[in-house]
Parts: sequence; C-alpha cells; structure tokens
Amino acid sequence: MTPAVAVDERPLVLIWEVTQACGLACKHCRADANPQRHPAELSTEEGMALLDDAAAFGEGQLVVLSGGDPLARDDVADLVEYGTERGLRMTLTPSGTSSLTRERLADLERAGLRRLALSLDGATEAAHDGFRGVSGSFESTMAAAEAARDLDVPLQVNTTVCAETVSELPAIRDRVAELGAVLWSVFFLVPVGRGRVLTPVDPARAERVMAWLHEVREAAPFGVKTTEAPHFRRVGIQDRDGGAAPPRRRTGIRAGKGFAFVSHTGEVYPSGFLPESTGNVRDESVVSIYRDSALFQRLRDDDALTGKCGACEYRGVCGGSRSRAYATTGDPLAADPLCAYDPGGFDGSVPDQHPAD
Repeated sequence: MTPAVAVDERPLVLIWEVTQACGLACKHCRADANPQRHPAELSTEEGMALLDDAAAFGEGQLVVLSGGDPLARDDVADLVEYGTERGLRMTLTPSGTSSLTRERLADLERAGLRRLALSLDGATEAAHDGFRGVSGSFESTMAAAEAARDLDVPLQVNTTVCAETVSELPAIRDRVAELGAVLWSVFFLVPVGRGRVLTPVDPARAERVMAWLHEVREAAPFGVKTTEAPHFRRVGIQDRDGGAAPPRRRTGIRAGKGFAFVSHTGEVYPSGFLPESTGNVRDESVVSIYRDSALFQRLRDDDALTGKCGACEYRGVCGGSRSRAYATTGDPLAADPLCAYDPGGFDGSVPDQHPAD
C-alpha cells in the first residue's frame, strides 16, 4: 500500500522509547531492559517538548510510546493527553506485567489513547511466559486485551518470529482473532540486544512464512503487517502478479524511510533495531533530524543500497531490512541476509544472519 504521506518529509511511525525499565526478561529484547529507570531519561517536560516538535510533522502524526515498559513511568497518561491535544495519534506498547491494570488502561482511554499494542509470542501460557522470561505475563496480557475490548480501545498484537516461535504462529493467529485485534504485527528477529542469542529463521523458511501471512491477511478479520521484513511486499507482488517485476515506485516503510525512533535519553535513530544516533532531541528538533541528517537521507535513497539489495528490481518496494544489514555487517546499506530472492545477474555474496561475535 502506498503511504499517504511523503516519507522524505515525515515518518509514518515515530516511536519514543519513554523508558528502558521493564520487569520482564524477554529473550529477544532489543533494549536489553532491566527493572531500573535510567536517570537521564527525558523528563515529562522534555517529553512534552518532543511531542510539540512531533506535531510539526503535520496533523495526525502517529506516535508510539514504547519501552522497556512505558507504564514504568507514572506520567504516561499525561503524555498521551498532551499529545492528543497537539493533534497526534497516540498509541502505547506496554509490557505484560502487573502494571498493566484495567484502571491504568481506563486512564489512558480517557486521555485519548488511539491503540494498545500487546506482545504475544506464544499461544499458551507456557510458551509465552517461557519466551518472556517471567511467569504471569500471559495472564496479564490476556486480561489487558479483555480490558481494551471493554474500553473500546483498538488492539494490536505484536509477535516475534524466530526459530523458537515460528511453529506457534498458526495458534497465535487464532488467538489474535479471538482477542478481536485490529492488526497483527509480525516482527522478524533482528540480532540486537538479548536477541543476539536467539536463532533466526532461515531465508527459505522466512519466505514461506511471509507467503502464509499473505494468506492469513486475505482470510482474517484483522490486518497483517510485518516489521523488519519488507520482503513481505515483494512476496505479495510475486504471488499476485506471477513474479512480474514492479515499476520503480516507492512504497512501504523501513528504518529511516517513514520510520524514526527516539531513545529514552533523546537520541534519534532510524529504528530501535538500528541504534546509530543522528542527533538528540535535547539539542535539535526531531523534524530537522529526520529530514536533514545524512544517515536518514541515505537510507531513503534506494539507489544507495549495495550488494544483493542494490541489484534487486524490487528495491523500491522492499529494500530489505536496513536494521538487519547493520546488525550483521555494520553497514546499514548492505544486503539483508534474511532475503531468499535472487535478483537476476547478481553473483556476489550475502552476509550471514548471525555473524560470530
């Protein structure tokens, strides 16, 4: 689907990691979170200034308050209310912990919360809690989903795909439908943070999963999208058009191209999975950083991609995960090792998904 905004000018998704504090010990955690809040987190006032700047992107800018667990802060409802008043679409991705109470969700709904995103990495208590590292997470997540439905807060479910979770996907799909979610967001593992110790699915398996996700999207009562797997768009085009190469149109989003991330201390990254700072919101507007920083501009230039991604005729609609390329090679413009597609005429090498540390 073609974005409704010009991604050179504004992100479709702006994530603010309000804290890295979290009571869980998830195996895949990008932030390598721990229970303690960092003393240099953006304050409430600095956060409101960030939201003021974000509003300058334009009416209806989507802002995701993330973590860690954003509910480790007691000002989240105030931030949601302030952002809503500034014309932002405020959403939240809390952790499945005891902090995720019906009362706090009710406060967030009154503050104007537009969507709640909960993580589900197993269809059963044993599978989900085993992946999240703390017992009770599944129960808290299910209770929060029920509360969101009662409060008429749209629900999104996030799931990480790796070797440990991939067999759970059909059962998780059924859970997503049962919960009445509006969107299933499927994250393909990037080896950063604690996720470096996990095993990703191999490219051929990823290709089959993406083809299956297209089938799910056609049949399910909820939407389906992927994160750090822009190949999903290429797979859909090939399935729909019989492999015909697309025109060089620019669609979809990826790190730095329609997507930006502000860390808990104000550093601006193309993605939380691509932690290369391009400036700090304490010193400069997030708008100018997104539009003018050299790294963001390079990431939006499909012709700057190298290796297999640079040679691919689908680079305008896919372009590969820039975060995974960075995590595996140190070069955010290199080929994405998760992709199984072989562009015609390319005979170079592809980086390993899990380079030796």
